[in-house]
Amino acid sequence: MIEDLEQVLKSLETEKINPATTNIDKMSPLEIVQVMNSEDAKVILAIQKELPKIAHAIEEIAARLRKGGRLIYMGAGTSGRLGVLDASECPPTFSTPEGMVIGWVAGGPEALVKSIEEIEDSAEAGRADAQKLGVSNMDALVGIAASGRTPYVLGAVAYAKEKGALTIGLACNPKTPLERIVDIMIAPVVGPEVIVGSTRLKAGTAEKMVLNMLSTGSMILLGKTYGNLMVDLQPRSSKLRRRAVSILQAATGVSEQEAENLLKRSNYNLKVAIIMAKTGLDFDDARRRLQAANGVVRNVLEELGFE
Repeated sequence: MIEDLEQVLKSLETEKINPATTNIDKMSPLEIVQVMNSEDAKVILAIQKELPKIAHAIEEIAARLRKGGRLIYMGAGTSGRLGVLDASECPPTFSTPEGMVIGWVAGGPEALVKSIEEIEDSAEAGRADAQKLGVSNMDALVGIAASGRTPYVLGAVAYAKEKGALTIGLACNPKTPLERIVDIMIAPVVGPEVIVGSTRLKAGTAEKMVLNMLSTGSMILLGKTYGNLMVDLQPRSSKLRRRAVSILQAATGVSEQEAENLLKRSNYNLKVAIIMAKTGLDFDDARRRLQAANGVVRNVLEELGFE
């Protein structure tokens, strides 16, 4: 069994020896960062090849979120932590309700700051955690595993499949066990790491970039932006209130004082404030029209002839 595992690891792109860095311990600091930078440049090209699959995943995720489903990230180690990071940024950035986007790392919250690597070998733990999260046919579950073969992730995805959820795989190796069981497979093959097997490097960077696309793309489709403006943020701090003023000015051309007044009148609902500024509607009418348009500012403005 050990020999089989060793054979599998040797066949993985992420576990191979990188010929560009075999003498990295003899390099100067400048040479180290130059070779790392050169290797990181390959991440962009690897992701580029996967863009159609990423776009497909975004469409399917958004369709489920519109119906009240959830986007759930599950992974072990670095992969799991990156999922938690991406999920945690969605509420302040896009005002997502609690539980709409969930990140879960094998081992639970403790594994965010402490390595608990052994649990990644348990498919049963993955199934159990997916069950605890209540994965259903309304959800989209993204299994993240650089190798594409982590038992914990495979177990979680298998459970999600049984429940009828949309399953998406994210790995950095081709033709993996994960690819065989998911509905959509995203596999940017970034090649051997600068330090052999250290998948927190290029593989981790690729995973983070893909997760950025999945969450941001889905939120754009849900109307969480107006143009490229972050109009669904929650201005809960002085910094975010200042940002809301700047966004309202950029969207409508009103003065700073007018923006502050509109935000106060709209209870700091930036979307409503934009509609009020552009159309002259009062708060109640602007809010009602926004709700009827499923929260999409541009749809309201187009309907009223202001776009």
